[in-house]
Amino acid sequence: RLDTNILVSAFLKPRSNPARILRLILQGDIQIVINEHIIAEYLEVLSRPKFDLKLNKVQTILEIMRLKAMKAPALAQSFQLPDSNDEPFLEAALATKADALITGNKKHFPKKACKGQKVLTPAQFLLELDK
Repeated sequence: RLDTNILVSAFLKPRSNPARILRLILQGDIQIVINEHIIAEYLEVLSRPKFDLKLNKVQTILEIMRLKAMKAPALAQSFQLPDSNDEPFLEAALATKADALITGNKKHFPKKACKGQKVLTPAQFLLELDK
């Protein structure tokens, strides 16, 4: 499961850990988990003028991600996260028993609220992947 801030960083910093993770996703080396809320948030955030990204590039990459991703069923649960916009991401990770939820904002996913879901930064995820 890939938090939106990781995708933004991947687009803005092509040599970053988030960009490496995005390349692995697009190559099919790792699989992400999505639902329609997640894709909608990705598109809304990446389309913001402040990022100055080419919309056709964003849409193409999101479509590839959608095709390669595991679709998460909805869970009828509520989570006590500091930002309620993060709930669809945790929900998708839990519903599919994802290996990790990758975020640059670990404080948005307090351990108690995550119900055992592993939450990693991009660097932590890549370290585990490279083992």
